[in-house]
Amino acid sequence: MNTRGNQVTSQRQLARTAVFCSAALFLLAQWDSRAWSQSGTPDPAVERGQKSFQQSCGFCHGPDATGARGPDLVRSPLVAHDVKGDKVGEVIRLGRPDKGMPAMALADEQVQDIAAYLHARAAEALNSNGVSRTYPIEKLLTGNADAGKTFFNAGGGCKNCHSPAGDLAAIGTKYSPVDLQSRMLYPRGQHTIAVVTLPTGEQVKGPVEHADDFVVALRDGSGWYRSFSRDHVKVEFEDPLAAHRELLDKLRPADIHNLFAYLESLK
Repeated sequence: MNTRGNQVTSQRQLARTAVFCSAALFLLAQWDSRAWSQSGTPDPAVERGQKSFQQSCGFCHGPDATGARGPDLVRSPLVAHDVKGDKVGEVIRLGRPDKGMPAMALADEQVQDIAAYLHARAAEALNSNGVSRTYPIEKLLTGNADAGKTFFNAGGGCKNCHSPAGDLAAIGTKYSPVDLQSRMLYPRGQHTIAVVTLPTGEQVKGPVEHADDFVVALRDGSGWYRSFSRDHVKVEFEDPLAAHRELLDKLRPADIHNLFAYLESLK
C-alpha cells in the first residue's frame, strides 16, 4: 500500500479506537456534567425526560429504566452508543415489532429529553466511585455464571487474552459490582501502539502520544518522547482493544449478564 493509503488506513484505525475508548468518558463527561449539578439536582432536560420516559416507556422498562418486561436500559449497549438521541430516537419512532415494542410518535424534543435521562442514569451507574447512588445492585447479578464461563472460553473469545488464574484472578473481590461491569464493557488503561519503520528499516514502537496527517509521536521503550514526519516513515497502529470493540457490538443482553456473573464469581 502506498504512503497515502497507509495514512488513510491509520487515520481510520485511530478514529475507531478513539470512538471506543471515549465511550465511557462520553457518558461520564458529556452527559453527567450536563445532567447533574453539584447539588445532585437533575437539569431540566433530564427532569422532562424522566417524566416522558415513565409515561411512555416505564411500563415495560421500569420507572427507573432498569428493566421490567422490557430490557434494562441503564446498561444497554444501544444507549452507550447513542449520541443525542440518534439511536434511541430510531428505536422509539420505529419500535421493535419483533420484540413486542410498538412505534411511538414522540416529538424530537421528547426523544432528546428521554435520551438525556437515559444517559444520566447510565452515567450515574458509572460514577467516579464505581457505585451508583440508586442503581439496584441485585439487578446486576441476574446472569448464569456457568453460561458466562462457557461464553468466556468459547463464543466470546475472552480466554485468548485473559485468564481467571492470571490477570482476572480474584477479580470479583477487587471492584464493586457496578465498577466491575463498567470495566468489563469499557476496559481502561490501554493505549494505541504505533510502530514506526524508519528508512533504514529500524522500527520504533510505543504508545501513541500524538498523531495527525503530518506527524506521529510516541513514547519509546526507554520512555523517550519521539516524533516523526509521516512523509519519511511508515506508520502502523496496533489497537489493544480491537477485540473488545468488536465484541461490544455483538454482545447480547444475556451475554453481558452471564459474563458478568462469571467474573463476579472469581473470588
